[in-house]
Amino acid sequence: MTPTPADHRASVDEHHARVAALLAGLRSTATETVALEAALGRRLSEPVHSAVALPPFRNAQMDGIAARAADLAGGRAVPVVGTVAAAPGAVAPLAPGTAVRIMTGAPVPEGADAVVPIERVVMTATEAGESAAVADAVPSGAFIREAGGDLPAGGEVLAAGTVLASRHIAALAAAGRSGVEVARRIRLAVISTGAELAAPGATLAPGQIFDANGPALAAAARAAGCEVVLQERSSDEPEDFAGVLARAAAEADVIVTAGGISQGAFEVVREVLEPHGAWVGSLALQPGGPQATARFAGVPVLCFPGNPVSAQLSFELFLAPVLRELAGLPARTVESRRLTVDLDSVADRVQLVRARADHAGGVTPVAGPGSHLVVAMAHADRVIVVPAETTHLPAGSEVTAWVL
Repeated sequence: MTPTPADHRASVDEHHARVAALLAGLRSTATETVALEAALGRRLSEPVHSAVALPPFRNAQMDGIAARAADLAGGRAVPVVGTVAAAPGAVAPLAPGTAVRIMTGAPVPEGADAVVPIERVVMTATEAGESAAVADAVPSGAFIREAGGDLPAGGEVLAAGTVLASRHIAALAAAGRSGVEVARRIRLAVISTGAELAAPGATLAPGQIFDANGPALAAAARAAGCEVVLQERSSDEPEDFAGVLARAAAEADVIVTAGGISQGAFEVVREVLEPHGAWVGSLALQPGGPQATARFAGVPVLCFPGNPVSAQLSFELFLAPVLRELAGLPARTVESRRLTVDLDSVADRVQLVRARADHAGGVTPVAGPGSHLVVAMAHADRVIVVPAETTHLPAGSEVTAWVL
């Protein structure tokens, strides 16, 4: 495929459409069983039903006494003949005209039809032990949780498609589930390119920099609900990059690269992927102008710029929304906020401005347009989106901002 001429810049909308077409078949129908401890954030592939009633037995809602409501009428005192704890074991039926102490969650004895909170009970010592009386009327059924009051046995705990949060984990555990069937996550590979890159923690040689793109894009992929199956660096040698790309294609559903797609020398991603029909060009976007898309061994490849801010924002703009939808995660939060300072923007390009929000509804840029300002990016919690046709926004203007 012929690359886009250097003097033409595709629009952001055009590239969104290009990415959507590339990823149209990405949805996975495979499933896997995971332990409950590993199920947070996963999407159920089938409904879950409970084998037991919830609660599984009639139990006390409060610490207090369990008795027959009629036996306590008129403030009558009844002997307390025992204690029922929230513990395993059978509970003896309650004889008429008696009561038992009972703890929260303990089984209510057969024959009792009410639990009275302990703070409403007058306890009196007697020669036989103690008695209990209640001044107020006690309705039948008071403070008793009936078996199946939350869910009958066989009832549906959660529907297929539910993305599991902690509250869902609680319900599954209460129903006795130790594992669940979930949709397999999209498998994603990350390749950062450049002979100058070194692993974080290594000793830098002259001319080297630490690789920020690999860790950042892998983290962004996990946040978007993916499983990262490969994260590697490649030199600028085509054979090296092609080897890493082949390993990625053997494992991943989608591949993300960073760097190597500009118009200069040593652009290894462009060199290797253009023969495979890659689209390589520039967008009317800052930062994040250079972009490319391709297929390699049938696997979609999204190629982002090498500067770390450009790579991160490109991922958030073009790929994260698709991945989050596939994972069943909520869409990115977008706000309307008020600029606290004047803001100038480049003509004919969508500008992504890193910024911080305040508690008064305002938002303030934290850095200039430089796509290398990775620390400034770390201190941003919003991205202001300035339309391509806008070149100046005075303080007080309403702007659209993503929440990072």
